[in-house]
Amino acid sequence: MFQVVFNAISAAEMAALPTELQLDLLSDFEALPEGLEQADPERFGAMDRAGLKLYRYRVKDYRIYFERVPEGITVHRVLHRNTFRDFLFRAALPMPSEDVELAGQRKFWELIDAGRAARKA
Repeated sequence: MFQVVFNAISAAEMAALPTELQLDLLSDFEALPEGLEQADPERFGAMDRAGLKLYRYRVKDYRIYFERVPEGITVHRVLHRNTFRDFLFRAALPMPSEDVELAGQRKFWELIDAGRAARKA
């Protein structure tokens, strides 16, 4: 059975959204491709740090950062593309390799680590 698990921070970020939008964002996770690295780069990206492979998924105006686990996925963050926080991470990144550049940003990983450290919702 495929599961989508949210940590406390990502669950709070999702809960702040209207219910219909939550359902729209989650509906696409049912059809995640097996080879995410070869998936549409406009929607999917991958980043590595110390053995952790983190994926970025774009849907509507949101970016969902998650990792694959044997049961499905664990969602670490859900960020609107027009937020100041998202802007800070992406403003200086060159477009062709933004996921590679983002993977090298300490502040981005601090954001992810805060979500990983939070109790799962």
